[in-house]
Amino acid sequence: MTAPRELRHGAGPGLDALDHAILKVLHRDPRAPFAEVAAAVGAHERTVARRLERMTADGRVAFVAALVPEYQYEGVTAEVAVRCAPGRVHEVALTLAALEETRSVEVATGALDVFVELHAPGHDALLTLVDTAIGRLDGVVDIHSAVVLRLLLTASDWAPYDDEPTDVRRHAVEGTTLPEPPVVDELDRRLVELLRRDARMSTTRLARELSVGETTARRRLARLMDSHVLHLRLHADPAVLGYPVEARFRLGVPHRELAQAIRLLAREPALRHLVVTSGGTSLLGYSSHRDTRDFQEFATRVFARLEGVTSTETALLMRTYKRAGFASGGGEGARARGPAGG
Repeated sequence: MTAPRELRHGAGPGLDALDHAILKVLHRDPRAPFAEVAAAVGAHERTVARRLERMTADGRVAFVAALVPEYQYEGVTAEVAVRCAPGRVHEVALTLAALEETRSVEVATGALDVFVELHAPGHDALLTLVDTAIGRLDGVVDIHSAVVLRLLLTASDWAPYDDEPTDVRRHAVEGTTLPEPPVVDELDRRLVELLRRDARMSTTRLARELSVGETTARRRLARLMDSHVLHLRLHADPAVLGYPVEARFRLGVPHRELAQAIRLLAREPALRHLVVTSGGTSLLGYSSHRDTRDFQEFATRVFARLEGVTSTETALLMRTYKRAGFASGGGEGARARGPAGG
């Protein structure tokens, strides 16, 4: 697997070397104490705290904590492409981003104007959401939906600072099955809700808020963090980290070639999201790049290696309205329902 380059060139807007050094440590451990981060980057604790506060206050960086329903076999996730009437794209995208059920909303090049990832409790709820909440919006001309059958990679598996793949990506590369997820009970869900409000909340405070002993809180947190069902991560738009070009692709892959295609795609560090969907195209993915030349090289090299591909559709994202459950800008405009997308 080719290792991603550390961010030395093409740094994100307004971030310097120290900012990136701080983000590198927090990318690996979002709950790392300031003293540990400061020691790793060679700066004072107060400097680290001020830098992080500045990056979170202006929305460039946020912390995401959520259980991944796909890994718990809960509800149904769908990828929806919405074609809009001319002049209505922005209005429709804003309305879709405001829906609690949507995780990501973006506008991309191509015939279909707005792409949406959403999660619903079940297929009946999905039908109602697509037909009513989306289908009846002024400006919506056409809708195409596909159900996510298998979640392979998420933004938590995109590691621009690290050479080593995550455990989830390693399983995808090796073609092995993820371990069975742990059973999540009400105490676990309350713990995750506290982390959603403040991912860096101390274990002492977590225990106090949960009315349990600190040992219990620490053990529960460690069990969840060691599994793939909890995504607790540093969140930043790829552009902030120096990857301003984002691409979306759909590939038609016969079932007999699907496993090999997944293994080959998962080896690519640029890939930050990959799912198997229903419908005429089997694979849907997102990738992040430093520039359009980087994307063109990626598409030419990677897609040419895939056997049996019957169709290829690529689009570049022009604007993101919602990502990982957060409205554009990363503020409090939307709650993080789940981190699978974006």
